[in-house]
Amino acid sequence: MQSIKRIAVLTSGGDAPGMNAAIRAVTRTGISNGIEVFGVIWGYEGLINNDFKKLESQDVSNIIQTGGTILKTARSKEFRTKEGRAKAFENIKANKIDGLVVIGGDGTFAGATILSKEFDFPVVGIPGTIDNDIFGTDYTIGYDTALNTVMHAVDKIKDSASAHNRVFFIEVMGNEAGFIALRSGIATGSEAILIPEMSGQIAKLKELIGNRWKQKKSSIIMVAEGEREGNIYDIAKKIQEDFKEMDIRVTILGHIQRGGSPSAYDRVSASRMGVAAVEALLDNQRSIMVGLVNNDITHIPLNKTLKEHKSINNGLLKIVDILV
Repeated sequence: MQSIKRIAVLTSGGDAPGMNAAIRAVTRTGISNGIEVFGVIWGYEGLINNDFKKLESQDVSNIIQTGGTILKTARSKEFRTKEGRAKAFENIKANKIDGLVVIGGDGTFAGATILSKEFDFPVVGIPGTIDNDIFGTDYTIGYDTALNTVMHAVDKIKDSASAHNRVFFIEVMGNEAGFIALRSGIATGSEAILIPEMSGQIAKLKELIGNRWKQKKSSIIMVAEGEREGNIYDIAKKIQEDFKEMDIRVTILGHIQRGGSPSAYDRVSASRMGVAAVEALLDNQRSIMVGLVNNDITHIPLNKTLKEHKSINNGLLKIVDILV
């Protein structure tokens, strides 16, 4: 069994609140086990550019409450090439790194999987994305914070909607997955929730508005950014054509959902998964993701997180049908 003396950690893809908590946990867990820990700046691009920085315990002090990532993040076109990955691995060997922890979403895990396979190198993934669309874990780092950000924003918009008898179509992120829209829609008491996983929603929405418009003229319609029946402006236009008397507004919350101080849940979850990632490397695990299922730490092969599709909770869909 290979002895782990040096590990590296990187963040890749879209940033998510709680990534810094995971970096902190990886760093301090490594140090507590007598391992040298290095941060890779700018994700996979940093591997190619040999941008390694040794992390000491004090380097990750006072970051657990901050959003973003102290290691920066980027998407690397060069890493998608065999030559780019070879260059990255040469730098890994030159820095005497024995294992790598990657924090990110499905694109990050795709890169980690092929790197591990091509060079037979230990890589452990931590799911960090606000979209919560990674198979094999109930929650990803950043999802809970994003939900709360959306909830607080929509609560404010509802005040304006009520004051003017307006209907607001609000677009939230999700990368063609409806997890943010579904839960934040329930949390804010939205009158309708449109997600990519469901079909025929425009017709259903028109029916709903036709039945309820006279009773309630201010409404919140939550729309996931990857909605299959068109973008939010197209959807709002279709509704306006049939209900010309409605005062419709469109709001896209955008990147506000990625920022801000992580919630307590994201901080604790990121800390747990950061510790588990280092322990997995020490246990000679490779090409796996650590996740949370039923609030317990689990291991799942990285390639399975890419092959399998995470489904929407049918229980939540039932709640929507009852409460909207």
